[in-house]
Amino acid sequence: MRRFVLGVLAYLVPTFALGFVWHLVLFENYYRALHIYRDDIIIPLGFLSMLIQAALFAWMYEKVFDGSTGSFASRSLGYGVLGAVLSWSFTTLAVAAKNLMSSVPYYLLIETGFTLAQWLMVAPLTALAFGELKVRATAKA
Repeated sequence: MRRFVLGVLAYLVPTFALGFVWHLVLFENYYRALHIYRDDIIIPLGFLSMLIQAALFAWMYEKVFDGSTGSFASRSLGYGVLGAVLSWSFTTLAVAAKNLMSSVPYYLLIETGFTLAQWLMVAPLTALAFGELKVRATAKA
């Protein structure tokens, strides 16, 4: 259970921090120019969305990658590619398909950048949360 919770945190903490800084600080004007945000962004709903995603991605890592005999790097890369493509499909493509915005190509560009930055952090942290603790637990036994 501890590894699962750490896996959830490995997604939740960097995703929330990066999401907040990326969308509401660094590129705030870029997103405003796209005209896709409400004036009163509801941060708790975004956090809840990330928490649900974190639990599902941690579950997916545990079921698909945790039992792998691959290296830390191969588990991180495999999980990162799968997670990034899946995330990109529902946070970038689906949003671009159904939301009004001033430029779909500019939105796709900025959100693709966000997704890549996010998964470059999340994937190795998740592999570390599951893998390193597994190694320590095995060594103690």
